[in-house]
Amino acid sequence: MRDKISILLVDDDLKNSMLLKRFLEVEGYGVTYANNGCVGWELFQTTHPDLILLDINMPEMNGFELAKKIREVNRKVLIFFLTDRTEKDDRLKGFSLKGNDYIPKPFYPEELIAKIKERFEHRTVEAQHEFVIGKTLFDSNLSSVTHNGISRTLTARQTDILLLLSQKIGTMVEREYILKTIWGDDSHANSLALNVQITYLRRILEEDQLISIISLKKKGYVLKVKGYYAGLAKI
Repeated sequence: MRDKISILLVDDDLKNSMLLKRFLEVEGYGVTYANNGCVGWELFQTTHPDLILLDINMPEMNGFELAKKIREVNRKVLIFFLTDRTEKDDRLKGFSLKGNDYIPKPFYPEELIAKIKERFEHRTVEAQHEFVIGKTLFDSNLSSVTHNGISRTLTARQTDILLLLSQKIGTMVEREYILKTIWGDDSHANSLALNVQITYLRRILEEDQLISIISLKKKGYVLKVKGYYAGLAKI
């Protein structure tokens, strides 16, 4: 990761965006501003940001459309939706587009800063991105698992979940921690989504009989490896 975290702010509210931009820059972040989705898409391709702060209601290309285009080419960049559209269907759509957080307007800038810091502290806990788990190679940068020479692609959510579990093999990772780290809160809808993603991960990993994901009811999950043959891959 570069020394200064790079943020792309895409919002057609110029006045409030400039205030937020200055606040973020005072906190040490590098901020590029776009006043609509089309400009945001162009700047995304040239600036390669670490985080995108994305409004939804914008002319020419709305935030959902921009997020979809970005996720088609980049699974790892963080996307925070900043919006006054707070209905459940809008929130679910945002997360279905692999948004990492959904922050209703108005919000306190300090709250946003806290969320940004939490996300990037999580991402820098372990610089290594390849893990040998049983007889499977997991590459979080490529969002892939490889077993017996066959690679399978993971979604962004599956990658983030498996990364949390892989960093603590044999140890329980609390359910609440996973939800707040990856979805931003532990709401019922997000809890159900986590259940679904764990089911998918089990199916993806089932060919390696050394691996299992153990559920501890209402507590969390353990990535278990028979014989504890696991560790960081040497690259």
